[in-house]
Amino acid sequence: MLSLSKRRKTVFGSTALATAALGGFLLLAGVPNAQAHDRNACYRRMQKAEWKLNEAIERHGYYSRQAEHRRYELREARERCWRERHEWWCERDRRWHRDRDWDD
Repeated sequence: MLSLSKRRKTVFGSTALATAALGGFLLLAGVPNAQAHDRNACYRRMQKAEWKLNEAIERHGYYSRQAEHRRYELREARERCWRERHEWWCERDRRWHRDRDWDD
């Protein structure tokens, strides 16, 4: 028969181990969701920047000051995606690029 102090140590050890295992599982389970959220946010930023550029070109012309400003914003969105994920979305190609090869 275990003494009271040994039972406390056993229960405490089991509880600590179970808590650590559950904490580790919950920590690792949240990582893919965060990565998917970052990719979706990058995708939305890129789509919005390209849409705004197309609108500026249609309204003001290809070489207008507004279109040039939107090109700058598109480059900034690509740079941000590149810094965060080392990939960027191209709406024209409808795919993710893994190289820093945009040509604006």
